[in-house]
Amino acid sequence: MEQAEVIVAAARRLIAERGERFTTQELVKEAGVALQTFYRIFAGKDQLLLAVFENLIAESCAQYEQAARGLPDPVARLRFYVTEAVRSVGDDRVDVGPRFVTAEHWRLHQVFPAEMSQATQPFTDLVVRQLELAAAGGSLSPSDPQRDAWFVTKLVMAVFHHYAFVDPPPDPDSIGEELWEFCLGALGGTVTQ
Repeated sequence: MEQAEVIVAAARRLIAERGERFTTQELVKEAGVALQTFYRIFAGKDQLLLAVFENLIAESCAQYEQAARGLPDPVARLRFYVTEAVRSVGDDRVDVGPRFVTAEHWRLHQVFPAEMSQATQPFTDLVVRQLELAAAGGSLSPSDPQRDAWFVTKLVMAVFHHYAFVDPPPDPDSIGEELWEFCLGALGGTVTQ
């Protein structure tokens, strides 16, 4: 497991430098592991990229959850998750760029749909937890929290992927707020919240 983490971290560094244009030889050198070790852990580069996506999304969701802990209610936390995920389109500090994420996400989704759905599940889980809390508190009225969380996740991804290739990208804060207003209305909330 530790070697897998080292290889994934090395892949993220190479992706930040060159996108997907790195060889397995360059990767094992960056990770400081033998080629046999790489192939013992990953069947190939696509499986490595799946692990990178799982790692990236899980890490982002953990950061979102931590950053939103102090927000006063589930609706505020939902707003934060939606707007923050889209905000990263314009964030130069992210190590894996939005264009790489978009291109590779769809390519991998065609080949490994179940695995890519699993990779994005942490975001859906964040959303569903807050939808259930908001519904219990009467501040939102989702008709089916699981399904609605899935739709919110897909919509956030679609907006992220669209704006990843807009040059220059529009203001990610305004995109996030417009997306949030739409989601809020669809979930039975009002814009004044």
